[in-house]
Amino acid sequence: MSYPIPEQQAVAEIEIKKSRFIAYARHIVSRETGMAWLEEIKAEYPDARHHCWAYQLGNPHCATNAGMGDDGEPSGTAGKPILNVLQHKGIGDVMIIVVRYFGGIKLGAGGLTRAYGQAAQAVMEILPTMERIPMTEMQVTCDFALEQNVRHWLNQSNGELKQVDYRQQVTLTLEIPDSEVETFCTTLRANRCDYGLLEDIT
Repeated sequence: MSYPIPEQQAVAEIEIKKSRFIAYARHIVSRETGMAWLEEIKAEYPDARHHCWAYQLGNPHCATNAGMGDDGEPSGTAGKPILNVLQHKGIGDVMIIVVRYFGGIKLGAGGLTRAYGQAAQAVMEILPTMERIPMTEMQVTCDFALEQNVRHWLNQSNGELKQVDYRQQVTLTLEIPDSEVETFCTTLRANRCDYGLLEDIT
């Protein structure tokens, strides 16, 4: 099933009672990539008081994985409102990091919750998105005479060629949209090409 994902990174900044909230949003593919990006942001803003975050992975209507962190703010006042914004936007494979520079005026728990929510909302409003199409990885083995045909069928299916190996026969590693797999495989069978599904990379 396809769903929107971030197309590129976005950043927005708001100021509340002299505290600066700098919100970043971008595409991530796993918790590990998200945590690596968090370290990059911390390195970029080493003097900031807090680096709070939340992410959700997979289809936004039934996310496979989600996480959040308050980074020293009172529990539930930073990561949770950021995650709440994510859960209402219908965008998957996305992470928001909000960097806070303390302005000297305490906001209180309610004020913090609103501020982090507003910062997350601001960056999500300008985040460019694109449709993510679930793809399946395959290997196709055929005679040399059929290689151009396979490439042609792949183009017709909006697939992508990843690698070609030439031995006694040609082995093509490729990715094909899930919606096209059945038709593509039927064509391969009709032309006596061997194939195997490597993995579903949705």
